[in-house]
Amino acid sequence: MNRNDTLAALRERPDIAVLVIGGGINGISVFRELALQGVDVVLAEKGDYCSGASAALSRMVHGGLRYLENGEFKLVREALAERDRLLKNAPHYVAPLPTTVPIFDTFSGIANGAVRFLGLTRRPSRRGALVIKAGLTLYDLFTSARRLMPTHRFRGRAETLGTWPAINPAIRSSATYYDAWVSRPERLGLEMLFDAMEASPAARVLNYAAVASAGAGLVLTDGLTGEALPIRPALIINATGGWIDLTNKAIGATAPRMMGGTKGSHLIVDNAELYDALGGHMVYYENEDGRICILFPYLGKVLIGSTDIRVDNPDEVRCEDDERRYILQSLAFVFPSIKIGEDQIVFSFSGVRPLPASDDSFTGRIPRDHFCEYVEANGHLPATLCMIGGKWTTFRSFGALAADMALARLGLARSRGTEDLAIGGGRNFPDDPETWCAALAERHGLSVERASSLFERYGTSAEQFAERSAMLSRSDYSPGEIRLIIEREQVECLADLFLRRTTIAISGGLSLALIDAVLAILAAHKGWDAARAATERAAFLSLLVHQHGIDLSNLSRTNDKRSALCA
Repeated sequence: MNRNDTLAALRERPDIAVLVIGGGINGISVFRELALQGVDVVLAEKGDYCSGASAALSRMVHGGLRYLENGEFKLVREALAERDRLLKNAPHYVAPLPTTVPIFDTFSGIANGAVRFLGLTRRPSRRGALVIKAGLTLYDLFTSARRLMPTHRFRGRAETLGTWPAINPAIRSSATYYDAWVSRPERLGLEMLFDAMEASPAARVLNYAAVASAGAGLVLTDGLTGEALPIRPALIINATGGWIDLTNKAIGATAPRMMGGTKGSHLIVDNAELYDALGGHMVYYENEDGRICILFPYLGKVLIGSTDIRVDNPDEVRCEDDERRYILQSLAFVFPSIKIGEDQIVFSFSGVRPLPASDDSFTGRIPRDHFCEYVEANGHLPATLCMIGGKWTTFRSFGALAADMALARLGLARSRGTEDLAIGGGRNFPDDPETWCAALAERHGLSVERASSLFERYGTSAEQFAERSAMLSRSDYSPGEIRLIIEREQVECLADLFLRRTTIAISGGLSLALIDAVLAILAAHKGWDAARAATERAAFLSLLVHQHGIDLSNLSRTNDKRSALCA
């Protein structure tokens, strides 16, 4: 991912076949699809890769059980198929997740669900055992031809309370089924970029690069240097999600309003009692207002979410105080005896769901499906294909849809599919990870613990990082590992590294000592002087406070086992 080489190539030849604007998971997906067909394609992202909504997902890879009551059967079938593909193609990051639904009624929701299905009401209602049973039966039916995980099962009140003693004692029963979760979604997107560029030398990517109209054409501006380069694509793909309308305006595409996104916020909580109470399950529950909420173990902490609030400006979203209160109140409903202190919230994040424009008063009724629409050529601007809607689970099928439409417009044929294509460290994934990690440890003089940690972070790509980790006997990030990420992965600031290339921030592993140690490595690589490094440090700390609700007074200056950078 050599930035200078990409810029030099664009200076020399600004004429390209396809320009993908947007480096979220959908933009990355269509970029990969086109690169695999040998198309001359460039991806430009105004921030960092997977830094917007693609970094703010609930970390679930799922079919969308609740979409069934909206009648979105096709979407649920597609999402379940894509979930199962990810379990096979990215097993290093995507894994099964047992999911339990607490049930407080038997018949509730039947009448309301029927009229809601017919579009006669928008009012949510509590879902009883019969409604949940019907949904889970369909879920199992949709996956019956490729059974990868167990079918659902119900538990009575006594068994439910015996399994989860801390759950609300008003419960009547529970249902358990399986979906999946993704541990490192941003790295999964990054690996897809690597795979695409390895497959095709004509595929190039740039982060921190904005595209806008300028005079008689388009200009790509390097956000790091300010250099403006003319770029002349034969086709544009607008994959900017919640920013689609703003992007169309910036490039001069004349189009009606397409997007109507909603904000979803989540908390990461460090509470051992709650973690243990979950018993390794996700709890998928309804708040008292009927809004679906989730909580599940995530990298040693607990992820809790989420909200669903309309937003006008996707650049200004963050988890607000009232959302934190709402999320904690929802938790109090399902686990009333467990109290969460403010100091136990180690991280918060918020993103915009890229939903199609809708005037529906109930956000839960806005369709979650995806589709593409062309904005035809306008003056010096070529045709623009807009990717509208979508959810993280279906990124592959959405990218394939957009790529096929682009190939048809360009008069090209597809030569390769991605349904069964392993991603990054999911290639050659071992049937016995323990044996694989033991062999990795022996080859590189590592402890088995260290080898297992690298395998968890990178899958079979751990081999690339093992050579710089031989001095370690425990599982913290090493200086060599950090240097390799900086050298190979287009890291331009501390946020890229702590928030997306690693899980240090989201898992509550930050400390001021660690930030300073990593900054020293980054500054040395970039050639920053002390003033530039201080500016970067201040900007990152401000981002942590404003966007992620982190109390800087809790970031101890003392190295500890969680956050030390091993020497």
